[in-house]
Amino acid sequence: MIKTILWDFDGVILDSMKIKGDGFAELFKKYEPKDIKKLEKYHYANGGVSRFEKIRYFFNSILEVSISEDNILQLSDDFATIIEKKLYDTSNLIEDSLIFIKKNYKKYDFHIVSGAENNELNDLCKYFEIEQYFLSINGSPTKKEILIKNILENYRYNIDETILIGDSINDYKAAHLNNLIFYGYNNPTLIDYNYISSFNELIL
Repeated sequence: MIKTILWDFDGVILDSMKIKGDGFAELFKKYEPKDIKKLEKYHYANGGVSRFEKIRYFFNSILEVSISEDNILQLSDDFATIIEKKLYDTSNLIEDSLIFIKKNYKKYDFHIVSGAENNELNDLCKYFEIEQYFLSINGSPTKKEILIKNILENYRYNIDETILIGDSINDYKAAHLNNLIFYGYNNPTLIDYNYISSFNELIL
């Protein structure tokens, strides 16, 4: 019997992948278009990876140069400024999942574990007035598998009674590292992973 649901945020509760993809293109507009395209491809293929890791990937793996942690943090702040106005748009909320959350938050323990930056994530949830549905809201730069591990330990949850819902293979990997059952959503490439076509049809 499932008692606890861990939720990814981007792509599951908020449809923000394109906003952030466009944000990376703007952030790195002074670089070669071919390199920006490579980052955009990586971004869309790695929904559960934080902006910190994507910025690091751009420099280390695409440009093949080093970058300091301070520079990563500064670029992350610049990125947040670029996407801020577009993120705070209620039309980007995913109604299908939100209806389920509002209807069932007293039936299950809900937590958010996201690759989104932690402070921004909490601010968004407050702005959208959905923070009351979750026992905790957790974001990056802490890696998702660690966020999950901490919740399991701090709340003493039984892994057999806990699932993670996400929209990327990286969410699956984070769940798998913690021996959790994974449910895919909003990404047809995850069809083999307990796929949720609509929360109206979800039976746990």
